[in-house]
Amino acid sequence: MPKAVLVLHRWLGVVIGMVMTLWCLSGFVMLYVDYPRLTPAEQLRGLPPLRLPAAAALARIDLPDDLMLASARLETLAGRTMLRVVPAAAPERRIAQIRSMPGSYDLATGALLAALSPTDLRRVASDYAAQAGIAGAVKRVAETGIDQWTVQTYRQNRPLVRIDYADPAATSVYIARRSGEVVQQTTRFERFWGWLGAVPHWLYPTLLRQNGALWSQVVIWTSLIGCFLTVTGLWVGIARLRRRKDGSFGSPYMGLWWWHHVFGLVFGVLTLTWVASGLLSMNPWGFLDSQAGAVELARLAGPMRWDAFRTALARIEHLPADTRRLESAPLGGRIFLLAVNGAGAAVRFDAQGKPAPLQRDALAAALRPGPRVTSLTLLTDEDAYYYGHKVPASLPVWRAVLADGQATRLYIDPATGGLLRAVDGNARAFRWLQDGLHRLDLPGLRSRPLRDLVVLPLLAMVTLVCATGSWMGLRKARRDMRRLSRRWRRRSEGRRSARQENRPRSSRIA
Repeated sequence: MPKAVLVLHRWLGVVIGMVMTLWCLSGFVMLYVDYPRLTPAEQLRGLPPLRLPAAAALARIDLPDDLMLASARLETLAGRTMLRVVPAAAPERRIAQIRSMPGSYDLATGALLAALSPTDLRRVASDYAAQAGIAGAVKRVAETGIDQWTVQTYRQNRPLVRIDYADPAATSVYIARRSGEVVQQTTRFERFWGWLGAVPHWLYPTLLRQNGALWSQVVIWTSLIGCFLTVTGLWVGIARLRRRKDGSFGSPYMGLWWWHHVFGLVFGVLTLTWVASGLLSMNPWGFLDSQAGAVELARLAGPMRWDAFRTALARIEHLPADTRRLESAPLGGRIFLLAVNGAGAAVRFDAQGKPAPLQRDALAAALRPGPRVTSLTLLTDEDAYYYGHKVPASLPVWRAVLADGQATRLYIDPATGGLLRAVDGNARAFRWLQDGLHRLDLPGLRSRPLRDLVVLPLLAMVTLVCATGSWMGLRKARRDMRRLSRRWRRRSEGRRSARQENRPRSSRIA
């Protein structure tokens, strides 16, 4: 075994070993508490009840009749009914993220929504608190820049306004000032555990994460070095095994060295799979890119024009109780609307304003223009690719398997016809290589307490391997530094003595 490999392993263990130990310790938190985020269901629940606008209000919206839409919906904002539209992607724009520019219209005036006033912001915050069950009045309203909890949402929603409530949970929400949408919510509990869990686990401090490209490279290369450190550790561990007198193999070390050696050999492969699968979560170099979803979503929905949406909207006479949002749900090129209540339950209307529950035949017809459907099954239980991690997946769900060479699976909401998930070959590989290895998200291991009984001891053992290796590397590095320092001093003293010996005799007498 080359000595250089041992030295490199030892020195990498000082820094990267500490990072890996931090990943393990924060992993305990991540098993139970995620990074704070406002889910679509929570955002919907926080909306005030919706009132249908007068037909004349829709005529005020200055949009071309033939404008193609990706989506459209009605919501209530500060006591006013708002129309939010997202035009269909414009292929002539080079940057994919700005191919469709959303717009929000005030149906009272027909004009684009202006940046909200402080009064409107307080109204939005109060309405949200009343619907979301936040037990406290608005305490503080302040415009904010990017911070630890908005690094994912800031750029697409800026400028943001932070609202602090005087409630026991110390809740804060962030409102996009231009659209009036609540885009993030945190509590004291989530912020505290976020600093101990997601932030160190994802290397997520604001200073680094706000530069997405730099953050991605830091995580990728740190994970790569962690893989190298683990592989060399396994190599060193195997090479240092010694045969005992009875013929068995064992460790020549004692104390923490013995623990690191033995447990590193036993749990080193698990350590490697966790580090490598964490690397794969970044999808480095794009080799697991999945194209599933975008094409299938557009094909399943079909085109939608503004005038068709407007006409269908005007024909709805009454909304179900507690409707919070009325949104487009085109299927197979036909217009349908969904009236969604605070619990997420939806009633589907056709273009004539009549209730129209989704039927299997209609879904099969919408799928027909694409690749042949080999099976269309209504699932009442999760399967290997449609499941919830910490929140149960919505069930029942239609599963359509396509004969497209990738055996793409489409999971479709049976109430709305909306595409919930699409899984092609790369997505299946990513599911097993990332979720399966990193989270141990395997069939039979999702239910507690079995999951805790398996995962917690394994994570504790990997933590022990990383922590002892980092501590040993640090101690050895200090010895190496002291040895180098002594060697440098001896050489310096030798050079001084040589210079004195080489001086002319006259200068020595003087």
